[in-house]
Amino acid sequence: MIEIKDVCKSYDGKKLANDHLNLEIRDGEILGLLGPNGAGKSTLLKGIVGILSPDRGQITINGKTLAHDKENYKREFAYVSDNPDNLLRLTGYEFLRFIADVYEVPENIRLARVTELAGDFGILDKLNEQINSFSHGMRQKLMVIGALLVDPNVWILDEPLVGLDPKAAATMKQKMRAHADKGHIVLFSTHVLEVAEKLVDRICVINQGKIAFVGTVEELREKLNNNASLEDLFLELTDPDEADAVKA
Repeated sequence: MIEIKDVCKSYDGKKLANDHLNLEIRDGEILGLLGPNGAGKSTLLKGIVGILSPDRGQITINGKTLAHDKENYKREFAYVSDNPDNLLRLTGYEFLRFIADVYEVPENIRLARVTELAGDFGILDKLNEQINSFSHGMRQKLMVIGALLVDPNVWILDEPLVGLDPKAAATMKQKMRAHADKGHIVLFSTHVLEVAEKLVDRICVINQGKIAFVGTVEELREKLNNNASLEDLFLELTDPDEADAVKA
């Protein structure tokens, strides 16, 4: 379980990018983190993985915190950021070997996993090339493979489907579902609401730094007394004026 308790973060000491957030993410679920641009989604994800430090509050993953058990805390998850431009001078194989070394993936397991995952995502024949020669989509696939390679309890994914071709996106969604079905956690942010509606177990909507809603899509329909698509529900929740304009 991921527990987020009273988490606040400000970049300028005035406006809160994360405003007293409280959230529990359960084992065995896919939770979609939704919100307008600048709502605080990436700030929260970076706080969970330790790139940013909250100004107040506490984040716990499976009973571990960064402050008290940093190494084991970070072994609980793999993170795919919204920027795949990392370690560009390495080849694909070198990057994946580095990730496997950091997470101590046994030698007798890593090659089979790399071969399977790179085949699934269609870049097995590119792994001897430098990452700086990869397209954006290929770099995104490599980052995803790096996360899946270590097979942690928790996947934290910031817009993981951006840049993926339809086949790779379908593969990614299947693997997300399978990971959650094994009793693990998948936490991901997305702007693609049609994907979220079909894939998630619950959604968490953040708006202006605050949590506006947590629950299933059906529960959101009940809350708003509206049997519309998630896209329309999202607009009604986060931007009522825009929702009214769409209806008109």
